[in-house]
Amino acid sequence: MYKILVVEDEKPLNDLITMNLEVAGYSYDKAYNGSDALDMIYENKYDILLFDVMLPEIDGFELAQRVGHMGIPIIFITALDSLPDKIKGFNTGAWDYMVKPFEVLELLARINAVIRNKYGYEDIKIGDIEIHTKERRVLKGNVETLLTKTEYDLLEVLALNKNIALSREKLLQLVWGYDYEGDTRTVDVYIQKIRKKLALEDKIITVYKYGYRLEDK
Repeated sequence: MYKILVVEDEKPLNDLITMNLEVAGYSYDKAYNGSDALDMIYENKYDILLFDVMLPEIDGFELAQRVGHMGIPIIFITALDSLPDKIKGFNTGAWDYMVKPFEVLELLARINAVIRNKYGYEDIKIGDIEIHTKERRVLKGNVETLLTKTEYDLLEVLALNKNIALSREKLLQLVWGYDYEGDTRTVDVYIQKIRKKLALEDKIITVYKYGYRLEDK
């Protein structure tokens, strides 16, 4: 399980982010200022660091400079949206830079992208289904089930965001791409294909007038 440190002094936002990280299957710690965060980073092992910039005691940019030698991917989450600020953030070694306000689902997608690029995904297990992410193979009961590229991509997105409701529009963005101009019924068609091939009728839940959620309790 990947562990993430969330350094954000706004408690409601910190709570919102960590609540969604927990639902998505991540482990996490919280910090509300740069000094505590620095101590925690040296005392614990983290796979990703989420830094606000305007933090008490030690700001996010300085914090990133102090821990940059450790090689832990950093994602900034900040209200500073000017180009110089973004450039400064990336120059400190950040892997990504998100401007507030943002959708938590987009943050999760960017965390997933950093994990893929830095570590490669761990295999995912949902009931008797195993998703081998590096080989893009899916086994059900130790028997391989052949999926098309799009079917696999959709299943992986649902699995990486398990227990989180994803809208049809968000699934179109994550699976087909931001430039895909397709009817949202396309998602319904592929959901039915995955349900049938993998007997996931009881796990891929339809969220009324919204989208779908892959349950794994």
